[in-house]
Amino acid sequence: MRVSVILCTYNRCHSLATALESVAASQLPDSVSWEILVVDNNSRDKTFDVVAEFVRRYPGKFRYLFEPQQGKSYALNAGIREARGQILAFMDDDVIVDVKWLQNLTSVFTKQEWAGVGGRILPERTFTPPAWLSLEGKYALAPLAIFDLGPQPAELVEAPFGTNMAFRKEVFEKVGGFRTDLGPRPGSEIRSEDTEFGFRALGAGQRLWYEPSAIVYHSLPAHRLQKEYFLAWWHEKAQADIRAFGLPQRTKLQIAGVPLYFFRRLANWTLQWITAIHPSRRFSCKLKVWMILGDIAECHRLSTRAKHPVEHCDA
Repeated sequence: MRVSVILCTYNRCHSLATALESVAASQLPDSVSWEILVVDNNSRDKTFDVVAEFVRRYPGKFRYLFEPQQGKSYALNAGIREARGQILAFMDDDVIVDVKWLQNLTSVFTKQEWAGVGGRILPERTFTPPAWLSLEGKYALAPLAIFDLGPQPAELVEAPFGTNMAFRKEVFEKVGGFRTDLGPRPGSEIRSEDTEFGFRALGAGQRLWYEPSAIVYHSLPAHRLQKEYFLAWWHEKAQADIRAFGLPQRTKLQIAGVPLYFFRRLANWTLQWITAIHPSRRFSCKLKVWMILGDIAECHRLSTRAKHPVEHCDA
């Protein structure tokens, strides 16, 4: 088996060094040939110097690729094109991977029925959730890129998160690469490029596996543990989901391209936000309001521009 780890990075040279140290320590059987391909998405810090040091220390293991087109999906697709492995694993520049992460993530590919796999993404060990954040709901910690479906391995019926997943390279040849109208870039934090791809693969009949023993720990800097970050993240997530998957339900009753039911939902959750007493409940309602405002913003954006084919960038 030949494995390529693709890590896309932009102006995070300090956390990048920590991430690369962790993956460099990976333990895999001798039968597995593997590389780490770092895709520099036009960074202006010391990213090149950091990667060059790892290339020097681990000859033949690390490679550097520069992608000038700004946007994470462009970097991901460039990495897919240049990767030498049949199996492509993905991690980010702000995580620490377990020493057995890569082995546990990719061992499922010895069975031909599995096209992709997702692992557990846990918060760094010192994490304590803020009192204003409700932990109810499956994706309460999604803005922190936490993906934890429990300790039991099973077939995946949902998309894994991008910082801990792997796919056969042939899957990208079958269903295409990451959509370049999704994914963060300077001036936009619209995401969902990873989950849109995962659901597209599932829709094409590709079978995915959940492997809880493949663990990465996600860094949680102070700015991500602020209410403003959660509000902005869910607002942009709502925009991204409509852009990626369309409206949850169709209706001809619209104002400026926005279905009327969004305005009803907005009024309902605004009332609950205003009247809620418990801090975490109050903030949960406020998050719903921000999400609906994201829905409305994206619907209006789509209605005021000429229709174009969905932009894809094939790997």
